[in-house]
Amino acid sequence: MLSRFGLVVALCLAVSHAFAQEAPSFPMPGPEHAHLKALEGTWDAQMKMAGEEAPLPAVMTCKMTCGGLWLSSEFLADVPGFKFEGRGLDSYDPAKKEYVAVWVDSMSTRPMQLTGTFDEKTKTLTMKGEGPGTDGKVVKVKNVTTIQDADHHKFAMYTIGDDGQESLQLTIEYSRKK
Repeated sequence: MLSRFGLVVALCLAVSHAFAQEAPSFPMPGPEHAHLKALEGTWDAQMKMAGEEAPLPAVMTCKMTCGGLWLSSEFLADVPGFKFEGRGLDSYDPAKKEYVAVWVDSMSTRPMQLTGTFDEKTKTLTMKGEGPGTDGKVVKVKNVTTIQDADHHKFAMYTIGDDGQESLQLTIEYSRKK
């Protein structure tokens, strides 16, 4: 009986020693995540939908989460007739060498999924993917975020037709709340 106990203790010590030597490596935020971190904070937003004259006021709050790997955003707006709520998660996938994002909102039960690149020279993040259209059918989209300075950035969303033509759907001008 005592020898079995000794064997179990030795086995446990050997296994715990092996795990201690082979600790899993987790991704760390890289320079690409710094582009996302620059968007942390609370932003006043002026949203203008295609064809609308006056911009609609909104607020977006962004925070880095999950060890600095994901930018979590919450967007709230009073659209005529209903309250709009959207949430996003953005990150950088070093294996694919591209930015990744998912967006969900109160107008659909399907997420928008996007991938893209950041242009250092123009400070522009361009993302393409698919998401639900206003008619519920899946549409191709392109989102472009241009960082103007530490306190201002612009966002534009386009749908892409089967012929490759882009159609501007909305723009948002962001100003950091002080």
